[in-house]
Amino acid sequence: MRVHAIETGRVQVKRSQLVGRGHGFARRLAPLLDAEWSDWLPTYAYAVEHREGVILVDSGASAGLMRLPRWHPYFRFAVRFAVEPEQEAAPQLAALGIGRKDVRRVVLTHMHIDHDGGLSGFPDSEVLAAPGELRTASGLAGRLRGYLPERWPKGFDPKPLALEGRPYGPFARSRRLTADGTIVAVATPGHTADHLSVIVDDGDAALFLAGDASYDEAAMLAGIVDGVAPDEGAAAATLAAIRAFAASRPTIYLPAHDPDAARRLKERQTATAASSPAQAGEGGAERRMG
Repeated sequence: MRVHAIETGRVQVKRSQLVGRGHGFARRLAPLLDAEWSDWLPTYAYAVEHREGVILVDSGASAGLMRLPRWHPYFRFAVRFAVEPEQEAAPQLAALGIGRKDVRRVVLTHMHIDHDGGLSGFPDSEVLAAPGELRTASGLAGRLRGYLPERWPKGFDPKPLALEGRPYGPFARSRRLTADGTIVAVATPGHTADHLSVIVDDGDAALFLAGDASYDEAAMLAGIVDGVAPDEGAAAATLAAIRAFAASRPTIYLPAHDPDAARRLKERQTATAASSPAQAGEGGAERRMG
């Protein structure tokens, strides 16, 4: 197998979104009120070349995100995008020799706009998302939550990826995405209630395609919950499960917005080799925010 990190433009959010401040409603309100912006962060999608066909984990951002509705307070005050059309996932994959019809599936870790923004580039692919995520993202309530279903491509018909009550390591629910079991989706609730991640068994290491389970590796190692997770307890439990998984076997941790993710993939740097939780807690996540 080959795995490609596809950087689909950049995003800037508030520092209090990356590292949650306070608890409960105050923590979730902080990104709207915070005056401090993060550095510009990448938005990665990951393409896995498997003999059953290419699986794209998240479709990344699109140039359409440069024109967000101003009526929504989050889009007005708490996020900025920088995306050119040629940075979208489809043209970047084409440059690698991977055509639209080569992408058998697009698996969405969740349905925030910088993770499903590139779906229009893959009209022939099966799109999979957690059933709960599909419900949360739909209709007027979905729009108010910031999912913007009206931006989905015409004919968008995602299939529910229902995880089974079959543990995979420390993760309570999982589902095979390939017949040989080398690519598995696991439940990683936290950033959203039904967030999932994808684990690729790449021989000597597991590639953990984490979506927004954390914004970077340092935050995962330190157990830092972000500022938008609806359930702090679930988010903290997920980060603990990821650390337990990384302790059980060599794991290359690849979230969507970590500036070091592509380098770690290229160099095959594992999470346990990078630093201990104590070391990460010594300002690791803050250093990444400038």
